[in-house]
Amino acid sequence: MSFEAELAETLRRTGEGFTTDPGSLAEAGEGRGRRLAARRRAAVAGGSVLALLAIAAAGAYSGGLLAGSGGSGAVGAPGAADAEAPPTPSGQERRTGAGTVTADQMVGNLTELLPGGKVTKTSARGTGDELGPMVAAVYDDGKGRAAITLGLQRVDPFGASARGHTECADKNVHAYDDCRTEQLPDGSRLLLHQGYEYPDRRADTKVWRAVLVTPQGFLVDASEWNAAAGKGASVSRTDPPLTIAQLKTVVTSDKWHAALNDLPAAEPEPAPPPESIALRDRYAVDALKHLMAGLEITVPVISQGGRGAYGYVVLDDGKGRSLLQMNVQQGSEHPGFTGKQSFVTEPDGTKVKVTAGPGDKDRSVTQWSVDTLRTDGLRVVVTAFNTADQNGPATRPAPALTMDQLRKIALAPEWNQTASTG
Repeated sequence: MSFEAELAETLRRTGEGFTTDPGSLAEAGEGRGRRLAARRRAAVAGGSVLALLAIAAAGAYSGGLLAGSGGSGAVGAPGAADAEAPPTPSGQERRTGAGTVTADQMVGNLTELLPGGKVTKTSARGTGDELGPMVAAVYDDGKGRAAITLGLQRVDPFGASARGHTECADKNVHAYDDCRTEQLPDGSRLLLHQGYEYPDRRADTKVWRAVLVTPQGFLVDASEWNAAAGKGASVSRTDPPLTIAQLKTVVTSDKWHAALNDLPAAEPEPAPPPESIALRDRYAVDALKHLMAGLEITVPVISQGGRGAYGYVVLDDGKGRSLLQMNVQQGSEHPGFTGKQSFVTEPDGTKVKVTAGPGDKDRSVTQWSVDTLRTDGLRVVVTAFNTADQNGPATRPAPALTMDQLRKIALAPEWNQTASTG
């Protein structure tokens, strides 16, 4: 199973069950974020680094976001069981308030902000919950039931997390109908996103999202679906019930200020690491571009993105666009390298699995992948497609980079350098 397939399966299981264990990949990503943040703080005297976001955040703009692990799960109501709440940012400690705003008050605030209709199957957390305040409900305005969730956080308003929450994804990689970022008069940034639960559009489930980040570091993140649950439920209406203007009104309401003020302010995020930081401790997209330059891969990069341990670039050599992405993991279980799997072992002990075939998301797309696992648990996966959008269609006969180039990126000696020695 490919890295992406493993990650997708982990996210699917998390969305369906909301157990206290959201999956080994998500945990590994969060743990890696904490470790790398600590390494970078130690490596940069008088400075700091951007907090790494979890690998699972790579799919955030499709609307299905992981809930934090532990507790009873983000959304316990049967009808909204798959409408995930916004997560506690990986790489940051969970910050609990004094509990002055209760779960019932969170439900009351959301109900007051909705334009009439019936609110049922509610579930919420107050500011005293270690997973952070959130509220979820099924809303019916008479035109079909719809899941709605809203979560609150405190972030560094000038940090990478705040920027990441309010920037539109590259449409070449994450399909959506519309996305824009607004700068409000008070200096707040507001993301308004209209997309789909499934990037490959295998179902008509839509998810619309509004995310507000204020100069004080208040983050309000709301999502709505055109179904009673984010995954698994039949579509109940053409569009989610609230217009984008109404969703904006919900997240910009001062009704959330009491809860946000009860949460401790976020610590300032560290500054970006210097060029001397170990390759494995850099953001994946920066590491990918660094290795391409070192290997003299000169195919023009027309767009790039990703978060933390996941990064991508879109290449165009004049023969059609090609997506190149990289995932980095440390210290988690790797089922693709256990048992009688088709991989080879390099002299230094690194396991290498090379695959070439149809894409995981669109069988008409060609996907080449080099999956590597080092003896210290570092996993680097480099994948190339013959399209800028892995959901298809193909835009060229083969990926822009050769399989040999993918191997060189994944097996670069620089990956073996650590913070203590690099």
